[in-house]
Formats: sequence, structure tokens, C-alpha cells
Amino acid sequence: MDVSIRNADMNDYELLLPLFRQVHNLHVRARPDLYIDNPNPVEQEFFERQLNDGKQHIFVATIGKDIVGVIVTKEEEITENSFVRARKILVINSLSVAETHRKKGIGKKLTKYVFNFGKSLTVDSIELGVSEKNISAIEFYKSIGMTTKSRRMELKFT
Repeated sequence: MDVSIRNADMNDYELLLPLFRQVHNLHVRARPDLYIDNPNPVEQEFFERQLNDGKQHIFVATIGKDIVGVIVTKEEEITENSFVRARKILVINSLSVAETHRKKGIGKKLTKYVFNFGKSLTVDSIELGVSEKNISAIEFYKSIGMTTKSRRMELKFT
């Protein structure tokens, strides 16, 4: 299985929709109070804006001509103030591997690619958010060396 990683392009939109839906549906199932059940969670205009934004980077994993994974990232800069130090981070906003290709190292290959990309940008860290209910994702991120930085908690009134 020869997996290649490349930058996403405008022609990838339709091929990426199933992967975007897969991630979105996971969020909807876990938190229907927060996420809208939507068969098209990433509109084409939004996707195109991401591709044209020099601070956002979308990489796809391919086997032949088939897209089997995607990782969406964004560069962010934290301005120093009296409370925090200035730093540059690369945020992973989304990672998805086609269900038919999971447990084959594709997610690791995508994240390793992004880790190397982050180093080339000289970011201070690579960060992401993950649902507490997504145990398999948490275990995956731990397996590639990531650690918990913080935890966001809530008290719901509904």
C-alpha cells in the first residue's frame, strides 16, 4: 500500500466530502446539542477560502488516485501580553481517515507529515481539540506522542 501525502486542491472538494461528513457525524452523535446534523458540513466556498488562506493548510493522503485521508490545519499566533508569552502554533482542526482504510498507518503518516511541516514553519507547538467521548482518537493522539495540555469543562443548563 503506497500512501502519498499532498496539498489539497480545488478539485478535491467532492472527494473530500465523505471524509468531512464522517468527522462531522461523529461530532453530531457525541454532542447533538452542539452540532447540527447536516449532510454538507463543509460548503464548497468555505473549503475554497481555506485553500486560499495562506495560514490554513489541507493535506490529503492518497492511494493511487483515491483520497483516503485528510488533515486540516491552521497557523495561529498568540501575542505576548502581561499574562502569556508570544508563540506560534499549528492547530489541527480536523483529521479523518476513510473507515475502509483505518488501522493501516494512514493517520500516523498524515500527522507525521504535519509534525514535520510544523517544524518547517518553526512553530512552538502543534495543538488540537478532541472530545472526551472520542476515546479512540485520544488513544491515537497519545500513541503519536501528544499529551493533554488542558481540559475545557462545562456546566450545561439544558
